[in-house]
This record gives sequence, C-alpha cells and structure tokens, in this order.
Amino acid sequence: MKIVQCWDDGVVDDVRLIEILRKYGAKASFNLNIGLHKTQRYTGWKFQNTKEVWKLSLDELTDVYSGFLVANHTVSHPCLTQVSPERMKKEIVEGRKRLEQLFGYAVTGFAYPCGDYNSEVEAAVRDAGHLYARTTKSVTPSFPPAEAMALHADCHFLDPEFWLKYKKAKSLGSVFYFWGHSYELISEDDWQAFDAKVARLSRDGEWANLPDLFR
Repeated sequence: MKIVQCWDDGVVDDVRLIEILRKYGAKASFNLNIGLHKTQRYTGWKFQNTKEVWKLSLDELTDVYSGFLVANHTVSHPCLTQVSPERMKKEIVEGRKRLEQLFGYAVTGFAYPCGDYNSEVEAAVRDAGHLYARTTKSVTPSFPPAEAMALHADCHFLDPEFWLKYKKAKSLGSVFYFWGHSYELISEDDWQAFDAKVARLSRDGEWANLPDLFR
C-alpha cells in the first residue's frame, strides 16, 4: 500500500521531523507560505498557549527541504473565501510562482489555508496549474478523490483512530494519506511516538509523493 503525508506552515520543528523521515526513507511534501518567511527565524504565537512556534528563515528553506517536495499554501495564509477575488487569485498564483523561483522545480500541490475553500477558489487553484488541493476534511478511502481540487486526507496524524483508518485503507487496497503540523509534537514522548509511527508505516507500506498519484 502506498502512504503519503504532508505538513503545513514551514516551521522550525520541521527540521527534527525531517530527520526522522530521512532515517526511515519516508517521503513527504511541505506546504509553505512563502511570504511569511523572513531573513531570520521568528516566532509570533504559541501553540496551545504554551509552545512557541518558530518560522524557518527564507535562506534556509532550500536546505531544510532538500530531498522533499514543497507545495503551495498561498503567500500569506489568508482564509481564501474571506478575501477579495483579486487577492484570492494573487495569493494562489504568486505563492506558486515564488516557490518555483526559490526551489527551481514545478510546484504542483496546494493546501487550503484554514481548510477554507469554495467552487471559485477551487477553480482558481486549478487554473494556476496545481494538480491537487488538500482540505482539512477526513475520508477513507482518500484515493481516488472525487475532485482533485478537494482532496481529503484519511486523517490528521494525531487522530485517535489513526491506525483503524490505516487498516481500513489497507483492506480496501487504497492509498493512506495523513497530514499535520510538526509544532503539534510538544513533548519528548510525542516525538518518540511519532518516530515509532513512521518506523511502523515504513515496514508495512511504500512511501509515495502526492503529485505522482495524479499523473
């Protein structure tokens, strides 16, 4: 069974997460807001009011994500149905363009900020040249999606029913797709549990890149 994963927002915790992924040969895509990365790392909020979330600096992005794929998460992470049509389209188009300029390859994946989209947003994402767009909804089986511009994952990586959904996808001969934010890994126990999860998945399935499933 093929397994795919993606991670949002381009945060410093991705560095440790990627170390784990590399240890087990796991593939992943990372959804970035290119306009929110500055010349230096910075923090502007706390997850669950306790953990400071740090953004990676612009200059380190290509090194951190070397060997992995990046995907478009817009320029600045607005809820796309709540801004003007002009800004919505610019966020999508410029986000992809600037990522391609930085990383030097075609960026074909997209993730909706806030999981927020409608038919107009879907059309704009498609017209900008993306192969798929991920929502925050969950459904099993996740593949093949009814609509590539409304791609639902099987679950979030911290879903209490993660392994039940994995087994269901496996029994159906489907792809298993999960997503998350690395800053949600708070304690050392959280990190060790994630390491064990990736190890188990790597023993049982084949990692794949999301865009390859749409070609």
